[in-house]
Amino acid sequence: MPRIAIALGDPAGIGAEVVLKAIQQIRELQPNFNPLLVGCRHWLETSFAQLQAQGIGGLCSPAELELLHLPLNHSISPGQGSAASGSAGFAWLTAATEAVLAGDCTALCTAPIAKHWWHAAGHHYPGQTERLAELCNAKAAAMLFTACSPHNGWRFNTLLATTHIPLSKVSESLTPALLEKRIEQLNNFCLRFNPAPKLAIAGLNPHAGEEGELGTEEIEWITPLLNKLRCPANNGQAGLNLEGPIAPDSCWLGASEAWHQPAAAGPNQKAMDGYLALYHDQGLIPTKLLAFDQAVNTTLGLPFLRTSPDHGTAFNLAGKGIARAESMVAAINTAIELG
Repeated sequence: MPRIAIALGDPAGIGAEVVLKAIQQIRELQPNFNPLLVGCRHWLETSFAQLQAQGIGGLCSPAELELLHLPLNHSISPGQGSAASGSAGFAWLTAATEAVLAGDCTALCTAPIAKHWWHAAGHHYPGQTERLAELCNAKAAAMLFTACSPHNGWRFNTLLATTHIPLSKVSESLTPALLEKRIEQLNNFCLRFNPAPKLAIAGLNPHAGEEGELGTEEIEWITPLLNKLRCPANNGQAGLNLEGPIAPDSCWLGASEAWHQPAAAGPNQKAMDGYLALYHDQGLIPTKLLAFDQAVNTTLGLPFLRTSPDHGTAFNLAGKGIARAESMVAAINTAIELG
């Protein structure tokens, strides 16, 4: 059983609840699962006691868990994010990453943080992915979302070419070198599941540019780049199996069919092994529509696998005992399976 480090996220959010629920569910099937939690023991024990007092069951007791204790310096109330909670989440992520880099754990799973509270604490990163890249000196860290359909087990993979940047900066940030690197990363990930993966590349502009009427990037360099990558390499290696650039509004239609198809119907021929979105919401909208509770944010390009649930801190739910743990279960299981 791989040893997974779990950073507990923003202490004002739902991190404690979903992690304790998720570990309890996983241990019902894998009793020897023993992660390393990174956070404040007193805060975790208090959160557990408060949830128990509300009659919330299905929680793993902190007393049964190994924890790297980094105490909170300020009182944190559920749902009340602050610079103090942002500072704690930042410190916990950093320490968990260092534990994995030191070889104490094989993979990292992170509970959600609130970026604006990181910023209030003086940590000006677009998100956890960028902090991880800095800690690992990783120049090409990428965000990929993966999920297995509960209907048939088909694996859905979407990688983002660009991540947490304003929409106005996407065109200048998206270069041929970056797009080629992201296609390589997506293909390498999909090779875990298919020796000859098929990849769908979304267009940047509406209707993939409409032959230059709605944008010229597809004509000027995206399509020529895809054509180059389709060709066999000089060393005889086969070219990549790429479709695109595809109009973004229809790029994920085959994924939707494959996700919902009954298992008895067999494989869906329209489905791709991987989808490449060129900017954040282009990929996150279909991902959350299809697989909100199952999708796992997976960071590629690090020296280890990092996963995270595909939801935020949910400050409005914190401390109420009603947060759902399905996405955290999926995140931890993905770290166990692929890490």
